[in-house]
Amino acid sequence: MKLDPNVRYAASHEWARKEGAELVIGISDHAQHSLGDIVYVDLPKTGSAFAAKASFGVVESVKAASDIYLPVGGKIAAVNSALTEEPALINQDCYGAGWLVRIAPDDPAAWDSLLSPAEYEKLAAAEAE
Repeated sequence: MKLDPNVRYAASHEWARKEGAELVIGISDHAQHSLGDIVYVDLPKTGSAFAAKASFGVVESVKAASDIYLPVGGKIAAVNSALTEEPALINQDCYGAGWLVRIAPDDPAAWDSLLSPAEYEKLAAAEAE
C-alpha cells in the first residue's frame, strides 16, 4: 500500500491534500486496490456543496460500486474531467492524475482532524486482517 506523506486520510479511505486555500480530494491506494479496475466515476457538478462525510459521488469497478465521501465539508471548486474518459487514472496514479475533486473547505482547520498517514496505515492494516 502506497501512502502520500502530504495528505490526510478519512476512515472511509479518501484523502485530502492542501493546495493553497483549497483541498484536493481522492481515494487512497488501499481503496483503489481493493476496488480493482475502475471503469466509471460519477462526480458532482462544480459549485455543489456537501457536508463532511457526505457522499459526493460513486466509483465503479469490475468488482463493485462504492460511494465516495467528502472528508471535510465544502463547495466543489473543480472536478477532474479526465476521469470521464479515463477512470483508470485512479488505479494508475490515485494521488496524482487520479484526483477526484478540488473543494473550498467550509472549515480549513478540519483538515488537521483527519488521519495522518501513519494512523491511516494502521486502520487499513487492521481492516485487511
